[in-house]
Amino acid sequence: MAKIDFRLNGVPVSIETQLNRRLLDVLHEDFDLIGIKEGCGEGECGACAVLFDHEIINSCSVPIANCANKDIVTIEGFSNTSRYKILKDAFEEEGAVQCGFCTPGMMIAAESLLNKNPKPTTEEIKIGLSGNLCRCTGYNMIIKAIQRAAKVGEGKW
Repeated sequence: MAKIDFRLNGVPVSIETQLNRRLLDVLHEDFDLIGIKEGCGEGECGACAVLFDHEIINSCSVPIANCANKDIVTIEGFSNTSRYKILKDAFEEEGAVQCGFCTPGMMIAAESLLNKNPKPTTEEIKIGLSGNLCRCTGYNMIIKAIQRAAKVGEGKW
């Protein structure tokens, strides 16, 4: 057991736990943050995506030991921002949400992409989403939603 200090959704937190526990499990079990999902458990699907010092990562692949003094933002933390509202509205307007399982990871991927590149091309959006799997939409509506969010949110990313 060891004590790990980090920032979670903008709030300093501390946890005493086994260092090899997955970040995903800590977020679910210790902080009751269930917006992120476990899809594959191998870092392949993006359902468990979070922002880790402003970079997208798959929380199922990161041991909590790597989180010391880091800034972690989950979909719950991101949902309190104006940029989330822009993305949420764009996803709704473009019909980019169907079953919803991948949506939290897609939203985190979109935030990560738009934060780095506020005016991405279609190809850049595809690359930005390449670590996230969706079985329902075929991605076209998700791409259109990100394009809409980039236009509506111009100057906010």
